[in-house]
Amino acid sequence: MPTYEYQCSACNHRFDELQSFSDPPLKRCPKCKKKKLQRLIGMGAAILFKGSGFYQTDYRSDSYKSDAKAEETKQSTDKTSTDATAKPAAAKDTTVAPAAKKGKSSGKDAKVLSEANR
Repeated sequence: MPTYEYQCSACNHRFDELQSFSDPPLKRCPKCKKKKLQRLIGMGAAILFKGSGFYQTDYRSDSYKSDAKAEETKQSTDKTSTDATAKPAAAKDTTVAPAAKKGKSSGKDAKVLSEANR
């Protein structure tokens, strides 16, 4: 419901009134009780959002939230297991790299080793 601004032309009393679109404009001034009230053309009010936030996930069902939490837990578990398997592979590449520096392998082998280190 919009807020309308009114002013009395008899006593210059100015006030705001919350009314529905379908309500007729007020005619009588609440201060002097004369029928000299005019509705003013105002700027209108801006939309004001109050609260912690308005996001798509704010109103999800409980089952969706529990599934999302389970997926997040699964991803963090997969990440830690991937990190554990990546460390031995990095150690293996380090031991092969000094052999490549001694010149015992061809240029093609060095290229393969550098791609494996990525």
